[in-house]
Amino acid sequence: MSAFEHTNGFKVIQQWMAEKGNTPFKFQTDTWWKFGNGYSGMVIAPTGFGKTYSVFLALITDFLNHPEKFKKGLKMIWITPLRSLSKDIAKAMEEAINEIGLDWTVGVRNGDTDPKTRQQQVKNMPEILVVTPESLHLLLGQKNHVRFFQNLHCIAVDEWHELLGSKRGVMVELGISQVRKYAPTLKIWGITATIGNLEEAMDVLIPYDVKKSEDHGQTT
Repeated sequence: MSAFEHTNGFKVIQQWMAEKGNTPFKFQTDTWWKFGNGYSGMVIAPTGFGKTYSVFLALITDFLNHPEKFKKGLKMIWITPLRSLSKDIAKAMEEAINEIGLDWTVGVRNGDTDPKTRQQQVKNMPEILVVTPESLHLLLGQKNHVRFFQNLHCIAVDEWHELLGSKRGVMVELGISQVRKYAPTLKIWGITATIGNLEEAMDVLIPYDVKKSEDHGQTT
């Protein structure tokens, strides 16, 4: 970890957080390091403890450290069960990206997205796309959809505890399975509040033979 803390990506993110008066939690830096070393996994922390930044900034840090690994196009799909929060999530990501100085865009695709925006996304995907489970499946049904996913690095599933064991959760599992056919090295990260059946939650979301990690947020 000490070597990671001397990387350009970590320094940039640490400086950005410091300018906002924040210091990264250990579970966040652990997630950034593990993401950069090829892990998929689960972040477990109460609301308000920065779970979103733990996975979202992992992608940014990895890009800053290894830009040569990233090709043009969609890099992260962020699945949220709450359509009403999609714009807020995208706005927070966009603000961070702009302040860090990246020329990336964040798009939202769900039942509220107007047809013109959908068409623009099909022609030119943003770097990060915030979707619902239903919207992911509709995207997978698009003609020539394989091209959307070939340079994808991560699928993040927010509020996994809300989806686990439901029909929408099964939609997520099937969607990820399909996307992995196009991006075999894809990282899968779940984001959840504290749950009792953590091992099951991890196995259901990531039933693949990949490196896995649990990162727990502070609760005190």
